[in-house]
Amino acid sequence: MESDIGATGLRILVTAGGAGAGRVIATHFLDAGAKVVISDVDTTSIVSFSAEWPGSLGIVADASDEQAVENVVAAARTQMGGVDVLVNNVGISGPTALIEDITLDQWNEALRINLTSHFLFARAVIPMMKAQGSGLIVNISSASAKVGLPLRLPYVVSKSAVIAMSMNLARELGPSGIRVNAILPGAIRGERIGRVIRTKADALGLDPADYERSLLRYISLRTMVEPDDIAAMIGFLASPAGSRISGQSIGVDGNLEWEE
Repeated sequence: MESDIGATGLRILVTAGGAGAGRVIATHFLDAGAKVVISDVDTTSIVSFSAEWPGSLGIVADASDEQAVENVVAAARTQMGGVDVLVNNVGISGPTALIEDITLDQWNEALRINLTSHFLFARAVIPMMKAQGSGLIVNISSASAKVGLPLRLPYVVSKSAVIAMSMNLARELGPSGIRVNAILPGAIRGERIGRVIRTKADALGLDPADYERSLLRYISLRTMVEPDDIAAMIGFLASPAGSRISGQSIGVDGNLEWEE
């Protein structure tokens, strides 16, 4: 999809950028003339991305590992000379279970990947952004953080914490010219939401098609979100038109009213 966000020269770092919405975000910026570095834990997706975009840099890395994150940011500095936009896109679904059936390891894994990864990447890029007097950090949260979602406690808690982190960083970093926002997507059409629907339907004893229809009836626009919708919003925030937007939790969800 051709982009019109006008990002020529911007230096973009996208985590979990090898597939899904992360890949769409990265290619959106590449199409618009930006320089892009992505990281992803999946080697195959990195190889595929690098083959498609030989001028970009893809790095295999665990976004919740402190040293791996430092290595990614150092490589981005070498490749692009700095980072103008960080997109913290890493996230997992976590367990689908009653709280009494969730293990401590499952809880910790959700927080480590969905929240700590955002902290580590933000911490690593902020000194560069402060030195240049500008920057944008976009943290991907979830519309579920607004309404709650039974059987998905670690996911909802971690995504809610991403909103709090974004708000607090916006206050802390604003005087340095750095903006921070959270995007709250609804159900993003793709392979990942398909797995989530099947798992949740199984937990509720429902047919997956019936559960998917139940999701849509609680969305005002009666539609899922496309990855391009998320990419377009981030492109807007990175453009001059978005230069005064910070500390916001922005829903890109068709107006999610409720989830069950």
